[in-house]
Amino acid sequence: MSLLNIHWSSWSDFWAMGGYAMYVWGSMGVSFALMAWEVWLVRAAHRRTLSEIAQMHAINDTE
Repeated sequence: MSLLNIHWSSWSDFWAMGGYAMYVWGSMGVSFALMAWEVWLVRAAHRRTLSEIAQMHAINDTE
């Protein structure tokens, strides 16, 4: 069986993933959640850095 010619007979067979659905879809869910968390962490760090830069400018302007 060639890996490029995988065909399922129905959508339910596709979603069942040959009996490995829990592993396949669980892995996909965890991967998506981790990527979303990474985006959130990067955005939070970016906002925090911009805030710190603004505070440094404010302190330098008052001196």
